Amino acid sequence: MKSILHIGLSALLASASFAQSALAASTPIIHAIGVENQYADVIAQIGGKYVQVTAIETDPNTDPHTFEASPQIAGEMASADLVVKNGIGYDAWADKFLTATPNTKRQVIDVQQLLGLPDNTPNPHLWYRPSTMPAVAQAVAKDLSALLPAQAEYFAANVKTFDDSLKPWLAAMAAFKNSHQGTPVAVTEPVSDYLLQAAGATIATPFNLEAAIMNGTDPSPQDVTAQNTLLAHHQVKVFVYNRQVTDPLTQSFLALAKQNNIPTVSVYETMPAPGFHYQSWMLAEITALNKAVTSDVSTESLQAGQ
Repeated sequence: MKSILHIGLSALLASASFAQSALAASTPIIHAIGVENQYADVIAQIGGKYVQVTAIETDPNTDPHTFEASPQIAGEMASADLVVKNGIGYDAWADKFLTATPNTKRQVIDVQQLLGLPDNTPNPHLWYRPSTMPAVAQAVAKDLSALLPAQAEYFAANVKTFDDSLKPWLAAMAAFKNSHQGTPVAVTEPVSDYLLQAAGATIATPFNLEAAIMNGTDPSPQDVTAQNTLLAHHQVKVFVYNRQVTDPLTQSFLALAKQNNIPTVSVYETMPAPGFHYQSWMLAEITALNKAVTSDVSTESLQAGQ
């Protein structure tokens, strides 16, 4: 009897496996690329079972500004049906690859152009703007629908789900702004400036210093002195630094903040992994800022679920 049951169960599982394989084979797949992994994550959430997504810039421990693409990546971009890139020079290498591999069927979403921003926009970290990803999600759904019209309603439903999932983050920023409007903070780079501004914080660091560190140039002695004064004289409540880019200067700022018992918060340019989606990442960032202001708690790295 056991033998008969075993044979029957094996046949049933084999049949189910065959059916799943047949279903997978009959499901049209759109090949998409998110140049930065946060954009790849949004593509995956909107496209669901109809997309196969590749993220190019994924390492939260390296500087995305110094990323060097490979011939393999060029090949992937050449064959992609959809590419989402940031723009504002942040991923200029992708423009060269796209130009070198023309494809009339390929959809390209340049987030800078999507948002109507000029080339001289000073802060390229657009994904920290609360309005950015909803616009990206809508654009992704539109392009996926053009590629796969029969699934337009599916993509539209996923956009609604995505927008709803952003509400905890938006509510957390609104609550912070309501309770801590004008909180002075120091930063190393403008990585999270859009989020800080949306949350009502006041960025006390000279922007020329932020830009110099971001672009790898030498800041003026006056700006360095101004930053040191903010930290040494406890003129800010929090020190926010880019965890992916540290050098002797930023490390000296970090040491000075700790020496003066100013809580520190690390932020990321690319989405931390594993365990994060875009919305949980953004929520974790504002949660860390709130802990720093209300409880003097520093956050050196983000962990999913914290």
